[in-house]
Amino acid sequence: MGLARVGSVARTLGVDKPAHRVITVGGTNGKGSTVAHLDALLRAAGVSTGMFTSPHFLRYNERIRVGGVEVGDDELIDAFERIDAARGSTTLTFFEFNALAALVIFADRRVDVAVLEVGLGGRLDAVNLVDADVGVVCSIGFDHRDYLGDTLELIGAEKAGIFRAGRPAVLSTPEMPASVYSVIDSIGARAVVAGRDFSWQVNGGRWSYRGLRVSLDDLPPSALAGSIQYRNASAALAAIESLDAGYTLNEQTVSHALNDVRLAGRFQVVPGPVEWILDIAHNEPAARVFAQHVQERHLAAGGRTFAVVGILADKDAREIAAALAPVVDHWVLCALPGPRGSTAADLANRLRLAEEQVTLANSVEEGCEAARAATVAGDRVLVFGSVLTVGPALAWLGVY
Repeated sequence: MGLARVGSVARTLGVDKPAHRVITVGGTNGKGSTVAHLDALLRAAGVSTGMFTSPHFLRYNERIRVGGVEVGDDELIDAFERIDAARGSTTLTFFEFNALAALVIFADRRVDVAVLEVGLGGRLDAVNLVDADVGVVCSIGFDHRDYLGDTLELIGAEKAGIFRAGRPAVLSTPEMPASVYSVIDSIGARAVVAGRDFSWQVNGGRWSYRGLRVSLDDLPPSALAGSIQYRNASAALAAIESLDAGYTLNEQTVSHALNDVRLAGRFQVVPGPVEWILDIAHNEPAARVFAQHVQERHLAAGGRTFAVVGILADKDAREIAAALAPVVDHWVLCALPGPRGSTAADLANRLRLAEEQVTLANSVEEGCEAARAATVAGDRVLVFGSVLTVGPALAWLGVY
């Protein structure tokens, strides 16, 4: 891991110092939702945007969008060919190709603002080769310990590496490890902290935002489900305010963005006689938030909750399952493919659930079939544990 190789190729391509503004979003959980809100809010304000996210569910094109629209195959291939020519003998990882392709395309399209989601960590992540005009850290929790460290202080310091001297460092929650504040102080970034510099208040079905300069009232809830989205939307608003670019944030534009924001696989609700709720929830902090949001939703009297679950072998499956255990009546455990995957039987051994609580499936699709066969009207199905679980389930449900 490091920025020397990818930075060298970026300089050859001329994309290491973008002409457009950059908002970089990191953290353990909440990145995707915050990026989606940023993109929707900026576009509602008439700003041309580039959005880079990861991973993808079904199509690589999902990772790079301009104006909210996935870029096409030809544009991607052209970017890859230019990167391949520019790199010479320099080796690049899959994600480094991703990040460079996004930067190339955003430069070609002359976007006003690029919103970049950190893939892993922050300090040494490929997106950090460019200086962010505004950095956002959404949360700090345990994940990717082999790379980032086995304490929250170490993880926080890595994720705070996206901040820059003299530029805004937006924190979606004040509950950060001391290392995050230490990095901000040591480099001379400008902290913009939830609860201190911006806040939100929910009143029934509406909410209000109090920011650095803007106050907004009578806002609709985000189209992304779950109470955590008030925090993510507020952090996005604070980041846009921090750009200090004069973009229009008023009740009309913000309400339009909140109604239109979309993000697959993050507490995505598919209604019906049997409700399906899909969320990647691939680490323990995300699983706890997912469980909280599930508990907030009404379940019909006598309704049961089934879980279709696939978790990679290098994840803490027992902690993920423990967070959801209070709301799950029956578990459908799915095999996942690839070198980090595992069989359903292996997952069952890791979870140590009672045999009568478990059904084993050889694939996510088979698991979805089993859940559909076992449920009746008034029940619900949760799908979670990995992008490799949610992606196939979205395709099986025909909603993506």
